Amino acid sequence: MTRILLGLALACSLIFSVNARQLEGADIAEQITLNGQALTLNGAGVRSKFFLDVYVAALYLGSKSDDAKAIVAADEPMAIRLHIVSGMINSKRMSESTRDGFVRSTGGNLAPIEQDVEELIKAFRDEVKEGDVFELAYTPESGVTVYRNGEMKSNVKGLKFKQALFGIWLSEDPIQKSLKKGLING
Repeated sequence: MTRILLGLALACSLIFSVNARQLEGADIAEQITLNGQALTLNGAGVRSKFFLDVYVAALYLGSKSDDAKAIVAADEPMAIRLHIVSGMINSKRMSESTRDGFVRSTGGNLAPIEQDVEELIKAFRDEVKEGDVFELAYTPESGVTVYRNGEMKSNVKGLKFKQALFGIWLSEDPIQKSLKKGLING
């Protein structure tokens, strides 16, 4: 009986290792489902600030792509998951970093989407802590919906907003070049 249980445990661990990978302690799923559509892991990377790993980001697309401009421009379902891996990140820092990312992504022209940015940032209102997982999911019908640990926190409609959001990581002036590389070449 013990051998059977041991064999089952080993088989389960092999299945999970095929379906997920680890990066800085975060479990990165190889595939997720968004409104009934399967999205595949395109790539993942680590956001570091001052030599400290802050979060692990994973990009999910309908089909893999290494063309950052095309990903940002696309009006199709996609998602970015942020796994918070540092206790140094908090609500205020997450909000400030997100605003900074939008400024970079829009070339400093934040005014047209400023209210939308503030709506998205509501998702960070409750204290952000190590172990939290944020999913920024886009569908053409719903726009960008932010989930925190599986619970919906905010929603912003519009392709232009989605393009600015995904541009935080994938634009010509991304929040971190090595993270962009991991997301599109991962």
